[in-house]
Amino acid sequence: MHILGLVRIGRDAESRYTSNGTPVASFSGAFNFGRKDERKVQWVEFSVWGDRAEKLAPYLLKGAQVFVSASEPHVETYEKRDGGAGWKFVARVDSLEFAGAKADRESGGDGAGEQPQRAAPAARAKAPAGADPFGDMTDDIPF
Repeated sequence: MHILGLVRIGRDAESRYTSNGTPVASFSGAFNFGRKDERKVQWVEFSVWGDRAEKLAPYLLKGAQVFVSASEPHVETYEKRDGGAGWKFVARVDSLEFAGAKADRESGGDGAGEQPQRAAPAARAKAPAGADPFGDMTDDIPF
């Protein structure tokens, strides 16, 4: 079974290593679901494994939006600090893509996944009234 969707990161990723040295980065993410007037949130504890964990962890920051495809979803139980039983929904990330505006993400990195700027903002601002608003678009639509 797989889960996928747009997730808002709830806390910065925590990096660790398994006993055999495999890197793991964990972060919590919130899925919004339900009807418009009845929105609900489901928190999921995600883990990224291997080299991707080391490379992505510095960018998996609270508030960022990511599109996640994850496998192995399951419920884990644990003992709360007050002694009661708790549970959490967990999944392993298969693929991850940053979403949202560039301003929503922390600056840095190599810019992978960012779309190139099609026209300078000044050129768009000076377009005469009644001009074709799609004139600066190219034909390389990715879908």
